[in-house]
Amino acid sequence: MLQLPDSTLPSIASAQLWAITIAVLLALLAADFAVTRRPHEVAMREAVGWSIFYLALPAAFGVLIWQVYGRRPGIEFYTGYVVEKSLSVDNLFVFVLLLAAFAVPPALAQRVLLYGIAGALVMRAIFIAAGAAVLQTGAWAFLLFGAALLATAVKVLRDAMRHERYHVDIDTMRSVRLMRRFMPVTGDYHGGRLTVRLGSRRALTPLALVVVAVFMTDLVFAVDSVPAVYGVTEDPYLVFATNAFALLGLRALYFVLRNVLDRLRHLDYGLAIILAFIGVKLVLHWAHKVWPAVPDIPTELSLVVIAVTLAAVTVTSLVANRREAVGAR
Repeated sequence: MLQLPDSTLPSIASAQLWAITIAVLLALLAADFAVTRRPHEVAMREAVGWSIFYLALPAAFGVLIWQVYGRRPGIEFYTGYVVEKSLSVDNLFVFVLLLAAFAVPPALAQRVLLYGIAGALVMRAIFIAAGAAVLQTGAWAFLLFGAALLATAVKVLRDAMRHERYHVDIDTMRSVRLMRRFMPVTGDYHGGRLTVRLGSRRALTPLALVVVAVFMTDLVFAVDSVPAVYGVTEDPYLVFATNAFALLGLRALYFVLRNVLDRLRHLDYGLAIILAFIGVKLVLHWAHKVWPAVPDIPTELSLVVIAVTLAAVTVTSLVANRREAVGAR
């Protein structure tokens, strides 16, 4: 395996592979911006088509990784992608609330999401680089990441048991208050424009506020998702690729799932289990590096546990929904 320059972390990526990946990523973003250039309401057929495309793309990429670089990187990519995709569904709960709180016109919803995703990709890259730098300092970083994920898992589980859902109050969001302090904000949306000129001054539109809110929300989620993927693979390239593919598919997935998200009532329990499992995996990985006799959880087992957990909470959610519907008759 190739080594990153001046790095102790193993990686399959050469400078050429990084360049190709970033070029393809920019091309996909450009295509998405072209599609959303003219604001329009997204029909289910269009959303499903784009969702299938953004599911087929990482599936094909994983096959390529498997064929060119071997079985282990391929399994690590698929496992990391499943983790990221499952965590990104949780993001969608907040996005639904944010777009409702800002009264975003349906025709502008996908442009809002796309701006937020583009900004989130840049910040995820920074987080991933920072994570790689921390891991290079020693095995203790795995213990730190593991403890952080275990703490998050406990919080998610407690909220799920209390049946607490996300609450959005835009007037208390620091990013929104800060933007309003420095620039005036118009009362109405002005198409896809982020700013407009009011007399001699430049003013923000509500679209700019919601874009920043979406971006900052995803930034908070990155604090958990990036360490979670590092629990699957230590390769910064694979961590970046899984994050990029998961984020790119969020725009279309939002329109497919926005009407069914509430039916996944047990999803938070599943996410808590996944985060706790990866947290334990990271702690054991740290212990394995310090005391080689301590077992290390293989990536293949991680993929099985994550897949079974997601399937289980989906089935239990459907069963609970059906029982509730029968009881309401």
